[in-house]
Amino acid sequence: MEYFLLILGMAILIYSADLLVKGASSFAKMMKVSNLMIGLTVVAFGTSFPELIVNIFASSTGNSDLAVGNVVGSNLVNILLILGISAVVKPLLVQNTTVRYEIPFGVLATLVLFVVANDTLLSNTGFNVINRTDGLIFLSFFIIFIYYTFVIGTSGSVNNEDGNYVAEMSKLKSTLLIIAGFVGLYFGGKFIVESATTIAEALGMSQYLIGVLVVGVGTSLPELATSVVASLKGNSDMAVGNIVGSNIFNIFFILGISAVMTDIPFNPSINLDILLGLIATILLFVFVFTGKGRKIDRVEGSIFVVAYLAYVVYILL
Repeated sequence: MEYFLLILGMAILIYSADLLVKGASSFAKMMKVSNLMIGLTVVAFGTSFPELIVNIFASSTGNSDLAVGNVVGSNLVNILLILGISAVVKPLLVQNTTVRYEIPFGVLATLVLFVVANDTLLSNTGFNVINRTDGLIFLSFFIIFIYYTFVIGTSGSVNNEDGNYVAEMSKLKSTLLIIAGFVGLYFGGKFIVESATTIAEALGMSQYLIGVLVVGVGTSLPELATSVVASLKGNSDMAVGNIVGSNIFNIFFILGISAVMTDIPFNPSINLDILLGLIATILLFVFVFTGKGRKIDRVEGSIFVVAYLAYVVYILL
């Protein structure tokens, strides 16, 4: 029953996030917001909503390892598995702004997480915790990132209006979609956290492991769908930016909100996974400059996928 609730929760969560994005995008379109800005803001928020809802439930119920595992696991899935699969499907072009700003900002996000989480290692305190002050630091960086997003979106540096088509619906339909999206997100997140916690206890596995291997993968499915479709439609240059942006959202916004709500105890064993995420982001930057043109080719995508599979085998063993 718990496995069914876990799968059901993920399905509800992903479908509800899609409803929310469609409704909110339609409202933004009515307000004359450009397709590009909708893609950079509303859609980016929407694909990260599953992680946010799961973390709010996990943090409020004291399941801190599940909350951190969800974010760290989702970030690893985003780069190694989703970008890897997308590049295998079709080589991914990378925009100059992504190389210059977004990937380095992604590296910074991972480094900041490592620093604020390791109080014992860096400050000789008795325990590790991501507290409200750390959460406010995360949110401050997030505001800087949002400002950068608006600057890029209004400067003409990115030209991708056609890749972010938004359907305009009636106000009533848009409102109903938004309400249905939030209701679905609530119940989907509740099902996931409760069932994942029960499964972890029954199998003798840590909440963190469930968060990394199951919940992190499940909540990343919207990014997988977005990136693969973008790649197939010839908008692969946006696919990389969306994934890196999602990782920045996950750390600075989702963990930031979670930490402001309640202190999140941090298990030092998670440092290995954070460092792997850092290496993966740096490797993404390096791959852009190997081969011909600024792109992630099929060989490099295959390396990402194999690295993720090796990681899964390692933590299971």
